[in-house]
Amino acid sequence: MIDGPYLWLTVLGVLGTGLVAGVFCGFSTFVMRGLAELPPAQGVAAMRAINVAAVTPPFMAVFLGSAVLCAVIAVVTFVLWPEEGTVELLVGSALYLFGSFGLTMVANVPRNDALAKLEPGTSEAAAYWPAYVREWTMWNHVRTVASAGAALAYVLALT
Repeated sequence: MIDGPYLWLTVLGVLGTGLVAGVFCGFSTFVMRGLAELPPAQGVAAMRAINVAAVTPPFMAVFLGSAVLCAVIAVVTFVLWPEEGTVELLVGSALYLFGSFGLTMVANVPRNDALAKLEPGTSEAAAYWPAYVREWTMWNHVRTVASAGAALAYVLALT
């Protein structure tokens, strides 16, 4: 079993990636479905407000903190190459860093930025909304699975 600094880093990794997976899962399973049921102007306005609220310290501490933690776990694992859990630690870090954090930067944030430039009641916003919901949610499903997979890999590293 992993011990010493790996134990605490990995436990924190499970916690952080698991919390992020839960947030993403909530969005994939009911938040985006609920927003999609609203008239486009209301859906756009609500999602814009959510996107502003998401970049506040509580969520960003967990989201960015988990990315930093996963990077630290990966570096420490490469440098010290522990006898146990090496593959699981590296897989967990890669899943979160690329499949959750990285994907957020290249898939979800650009869509959020495009949505932020649109006024909710305009025809442009109404035309963009269905594609936004479909594409954003699809990528969010991937982020959910990647974050949950990272948490699982870290749990497996502990066993």
